[in-house]
Amino acid sequence: MSMIREKQAERTGFQERAPYHPGIDVQCDFVMVYGVDDSMPGRVREYREKGYVVHLMTGSAWGEYQDYLNGKWDGRKHWDESQTDRAGKPVLHGKDVPYMVPSVSFSDYLTERLKAAVDAGVEAIHMEEPEFWDFSGYSAAFKREYALYYREPWQPPHSGLDAHYRAARLKAYLYGRALSRISSSLKEYAMVKYGRNLRFYVPTHSLLNYTQWKIMSPEAALLDIPSVDGYIAQVWTGTSRSANLYGGVVRERTFETAYLEYGVMQELVRGTGRDMWFLHDPIEDNPGYAWEDYEKNYLRTVTASLLHPAVSRYEVCPWPNRVFRGKYPVDAKTRKPAKNARPIPPGYASLLCGVFQTLGNMDQKDWEFCGSAPAVGIFLSDSGLFQRSYPDGVFGRDTESRFGKAEKKLAELVKRQKDGENCAEESRALCASVDADGNLRRAFSASATFPAFFGMALPLLKYGLPLAPVQLDNVRRYPGCLDGYSYLVLSYELMKPASPDVNQAVASWVREGGTLFYVGDGGDPFHRISAWWNRAGAGYANPAEHLFEALGLGRRPREGTHRVGKGRLLYWEMAPARLCLSEELASKYRGWVRDALESGGARWDYANRLTLRRGPYLISAVMDESVSEEPQVLEGLYADLYTPEMDITQKKVLRPGDCALLYDFSRIADMESGIVGSSARVFSFDCGGRAFSLTAQGPDAVAVFLRVRLPEEPREVRAEGGGVPVAARCEWDDRSRTLLVRYDSRGERVTIGGALKS
Repeated sequence: MSMIREKQAERTGFQERAPYHPGIDVQCDFVMVYGVDDSMPGRVREYREKGYVVHLMTGSAWGEYQDYLNGKWDGRKHWDESQTDRAGKPVLHGKDVPYMVPSVSFSDYLTERLKAAVDAGVEAIHMEEPEFWDFSGYSAAFKREYALYYREPWQPPHSGLDAHYRAARLKAYLYGRALSRISSSLKEYAMVKYGRNLRFYVPTHSLLNYTQWKIMSPEAALLDIPSVDGYIAQVWTGTSRSANLYGGVVRERTFETAYLEYGVMQELVRGTGRDMWFLHDPIEDNPGYAWEDYEKNYLRTVTASLLHPAVSRYEVCPWPNRVFRGKYPVDAKTRKPAKNARPIPPGYASLLCGVFQTLGNMDQKDWEFCGSAPAVGIFLSDSGLFQRSYPDGVFGRDTESRFGKAEKKLAELVKRQKDGENCAEESRALCASVDADGNLRRAFSASATFPAFFGMALPLLKYGLPLAPVQLDNVRRYPGCLDGYSYLVLSYELMKPASPDVNQAVASWVREGGTLFYVGDGGDPFHRISAWWNRAGAGYANPAEHLFEALGLGRRPREGTHRVGKGRLLYWEMAPARLCLSEELASKYRGWVRDALESGGARWDYANRLTLRRGPYLISAVMDESVSEEPQVLEGLYADLYTPEMDITQKKVLRPGDCALLYDFSRIADMESGIVGSSARVFSFDCGGRAFSLTAQGPDAVAVFLRVRLPEEPREVRAEGGGVPVAARCEWDDRSRTLLVRYDSRGERVTIGGALKS
C-alpha cells in the first residue's frame, strides 16, 4: 500500500529547459535537462543537488544548431542539409531552426555536442523526435543520400509510386543510422573516459501518430539498434486529439486515439527488457485552449495509458515550468496571454501533483480487465509510414482536386466542432459523397484522418473490445511473438510486409489455432511498387495473394471463412478505409468480428466502456458513440484520485466521455495502513505504538493533500518543518478510516504525525 520508492527506480520523470525552481519541483524521480547550451552543466548540477537522477534530452531532427548550419563547427555551411519541400523551401521548426537531413556529418556534430553532457555527469541521453516529413525530400543532402543508398540518381518523390516509397523508406533509415551512430559513439566515450555505462533512449511519437501525421521515423526499426536502451512514448493531448472518422463523423476522439497510441508503443519493449515511459502532458503545445480543456483531455490520456498495465513508468510532465508558472489561453497570433488568461487553477495543480505521485505506484503485478471481451490484436507496420500520400498522376488531376476539397472540408468541420457546432450530419453527407465516388474513395486512403486504420480499429474499440495494436515487423524479430493472441486483424491496403517470411510466420500462427481477420480488396496503388511479391518469378498482384497461398487457399480465395489447420482465415474483400465512412459499414464489420469470436468460443458483450483492475486501483473510461449512452455506475468504497482531495465515495457515476482512477478499499486488508494518495512525495511512513508519522515534500505554492489510512482516528495531528501549521486542516472519514491532511506547500520537507485515540 505504501507509495514510498527510491528515486533510483526512475519510475517518474520530467523534461525541462528552465533552471531549477521550487515551484516546478514536483518530486518525481529523474529530470531530463533539455538542451546542450552553456547553461547545461549548471542546470545538471542544480537538479542533482536537489536529489534527482539527471538525464539529458535534446532534439534529433531540430534544435539550436546554428553553429553547425552556419559553418562555425567545421568551416562549411550546412544549410543544404535542411529538409526541403518540393518548392525548394526549408522545412522549419522555428526561425533559423530547420528540420535536418541526418547526414553522417550532422550525426558527428551531435555526438561532439553531447559529449559535454557526458562530461557533466548525466546518467542517460535522450534523443527525441527523429522526424523526416513526408512532403520533403528535395534538398541537396537528401539527393546525395539517395544516390549513395540506392546506387542510382535521385528521383523526385512526387514522380511515381516507387520513387515516393523508396524516398520515404530512406528517410526512416537515415534517422535509424544517425541514432545508432550517436548512441554507440557516446557510450564508448563514457566508458573509455569515465569507466561508466551511459544509457541511451529515444523519445518518439507513436507509430500510429507519425503515420497519421505523415512523418517518417524509425519505429520498430529502433529495435535493431543494440545501443538503444528504451523509449519514451510521446503521446499526449496534442497527438491524441488529432481528428479521425467513425461512422462518417469527423471529430476529436482523444481517449480512443490515446489508447491505441499507447498500445502500439508497448510493442517497442514487449519481451525485450528495454525501458518504456508513457508521457502525459497537463497542457499541450497549442497554448490556445482554456485550463478546463487541458484538464479534461489530460485525464483522458492518463486513463488511456493506465489501461495498458505492462508499462508502469511515466514522463509525468514535459515542461512543468510552462504548466505551473504559465498563463492560458495564449493568443495564437501574438503569442501573448489572452485577456482571459490565468495561471493554473489551484485545484488542477493539486490534482496533477496527486496523479504524479500515484503514477509512481503503478508497478502492480495483479491486474485484469473487467467484462467478457477477449483481447484482439490489430496489425500495424513501419511500412505504413511509407505510403500515406500518393505521388502525382495516380488518380488524375480531377480526383486529386476533389480529394483536396474533401480534406479541406473535413478540416473545416473539425474546427467548427471545436467551436461547439454539431456538424455530424454535414460530415456524414460528405463521407457518403466520398464513398459514392470510386476514384475519390480510393484516393481518400491518404486522408489526414488515417481512415484505413481507424476504420478497422474504432468500430471494435468503441464497443468495449480491448483492442491491442500489434507490430507486424516483429514477427521476423521474435519467434512466438504472436503466441499471446488468438485473434488478429490484418490488411495490406495500408502497409506492406517487408519480406515473404512475414506471411509465413502469420500463416504458421493461423495453422496452430489463430483466427485471422483479413480486410482488403487489393486496390491500393502501392501494391504496384517494385517489391518482393511482384518481381520476376513471383508474380503476385499484392502481398495478400502470397499470404493466402501460404495458408493453402490459393491466391484468390472466395470471401468468407476458411479452415486452415487448427485455425481460421476470415476474409472480407473490402477497402478498410471505407469502414469509417458510414455507420452501416462500421456496424457490419463489427458484427462480422463478433460472430467469428463467438463461433470460436469467445464472448463479446457489447459495452460502452473499458475497465481495468490494477492492484488496488480501478481504472475506467466510458465512451460515447457506442452501444448505448448509459452511464457506468461503480459502487463500493473508493478514493477518487481524479479529485484534488481524493474524495471518498461509495458511488461513482461515469457518463459517456468520463473517466476515473479510483482507489478501491476492498482490495486491501481490513487493518492495513498506509498512503492512499498524496500530492506530495512521501519519503517515510510509520504507524505503530498507537501513533503515526510521515515525511513529505511537494512543490512550492501548491495546496498539498494527503489521504492516509490509519487503524483509527488520531487524537491530534501536528507538523514540523516548512512552517506549516496543519492541526486545524485535518478531516477524518470513518467509512474508509482515512485522514485527509491539507497544507500549503512551501517546497520544503514536512513531518506530520500524531497519536491515535485509543
